[in-house]
Amino acid sequence: MGKLGISIYQEKSTEEEILRYIDKAAENGFSRIFSCLLSVDESREEIVKKFKNTNEYAKSKGFEIIVDVSPAVFSKLGISYDDLSFFKEIGADGVRLDEGFGGSQESIMTFNPEGLKIEINMSNYTHYIDTIMDYMPNKEKLIACHNFYPHNYSGLNFEHFMRCTEKFNKYGLKTAAFITSQNDNTFGPWPVTDGLPTLEMHRNLPVDVQAKHLIALDNINDIIISNCYPTDQELEALGSMRKDMVTFDIILNENTPEIERKILFEEMHYHRGDYSDNFLRSTQSRVKYKGHYFALFNAPEIIRRGDVIIESSEYGHYAGELQIALRDMVNSGKTNVVGHIREEEIFILDYIKPWQKFSFKEAK
Repeated sequence: MGKLGISIYQEKSTEEEILRYIDKAAENGFSRIFSCLLSVDESREEIVKKFKNTNEYAKSKGFEIIVDVSPAVFSKLGISYDDLSFFKEIGADGVRLDEGFGGSQESIMTFNPEGLKIEINMSNYTHYIDTIMDYMPNKEKLIACHNFYPHNYSGLNFEHFMRCTEKFNKYGLKTAAFITSQNDNTFGPWPVTDGLPTLEMHRNLPVDVQAKHLIALDNINDIIISNCYPTDQELEALGSMRKDMVTFDIILNENTPEIERKILFEEMHYHRGDYSDNFLRSTQSRVKYKGHYFALFNAPEIIRRGDVIIESSEYGHYAGELQIALRDMVNSGKTNVVGHIREEEIFILDYIKPWQKFSFKEAK
């Protein structure tokens, strides 16, 4: 995964609030800012003054800043696609085109003398990106980002999201998508505040679970919180999680022995290539701990979807193998359930691919 990002809306916050947010985000490892000009209704001079101060401060904290614009904004501020110096003036590192031009203009923009990145909207399944690529852009300066959707039920369909993302990934472009804070009274650029995700299925999920899902999909580089302001706990949860693999929060059975705990939290886990519909299998622990006696200590009659299993020695050469149940099953009486994955995360199991790595963290 690439960067974690935040969003700031100059017209809806005081400078003091924004700078404090930038500080907190920086402390938690965030390094990208989505900044919006679409809903700003001030003069060019006022925008330069306000944005420049904030952006210079953010850059001093290591942030990359991409500013969202549209052709209407270009027209209002007297900006031409072949002269992007205004965005350099306000301290931006790149320009996000909420609506596109014709392909040729975007290609020309990627060669801008200011060295700004040009970010394009990747939420429509059209030939837009193919057209831009036909015009031979500077791929080093071309990036892509999905939209966010403030209206309830209006977020992207999952299959559509995957198709659109694949269209951009095939060109090797850096990609981004939005997740939404569940803090009360958050806001975005528009009056509607039903959350602000890219994917509709994320709208009511904890923000860290949304991020884990995108990490599991392994097709998005940067993950950006779209609304203001997330809680300190949300920032910390995102900042502290692994970004290179999904870490499942597990509610541990308190009687789990030491070796089983070591297997859970210290071993490398990956989904076997010859996969089953019934459980994910991580088998290296049974090799490492061959000969250890795994006593039977918690063998419920029914194994539930989301249960984490470490086989007992009653199962012969499977002893010590870790599994995660993908559906409810009858226990043979030989299988220990060592814990259960946090309910909100169980759906992510369906997106773990053969050979994909994963880890565990004990839920607080």
